[in-house]
Amino acid sequence: MKITPEHNERIAKMTFSSVYPHYITKVESKGRTIEELHQVIEWLTGFDAQKLQELIDEKVTFETFFKRAKLNPNAHLIKGVICGYRIEEIENPLTKQTRYLDKLVDELAKGRKMEKILRQ
Repeated sequence: MKITPEHNERIAKMTFSSVYPHYITKVESKGRTIEELHQVIEWLTGFDAQKLQELIDEKVTFETFFKRAKLNPNAHLIKGVICGYRIEEIENPLTKQTRYLDKLVDELAKGRKMEKILRQ
C-alpha cells in the first residue's frame, strides 16, 4: 500500500492515549500481560511505566511521543508487514516509528518469544 501525506499527518496528530487501550486489549485477549506490553514499549522508546502514564495523562500526539522517545538502536531490525504496509519501505520517520510499535505489539499478541520481539 502507498502511504500518503494525509496518512502521515493523521498518524502525527493521533494521540497515544487513544491507541494505548487497543494495545492492552489486543495483548490481553491473547494471554499476554500489560507488564509485557510495557516491556516492549520501554525497549523501543525508553519510556518506563511511570513516564508512559504521564504521556497518556498529557494526551500527547504520536509526533510528541516519538520526539520525546529515545529510540532503541536496534529498532531498524524491526521488519515485515503491519497494517498492510512493509515497514522497510516507509519513508516518513514518524510513520515508520509508529509502525515499529504496532509491529512489536502484534508480535507480542501473536505469542512470539520476548527475546525475539526485543531483537536480542
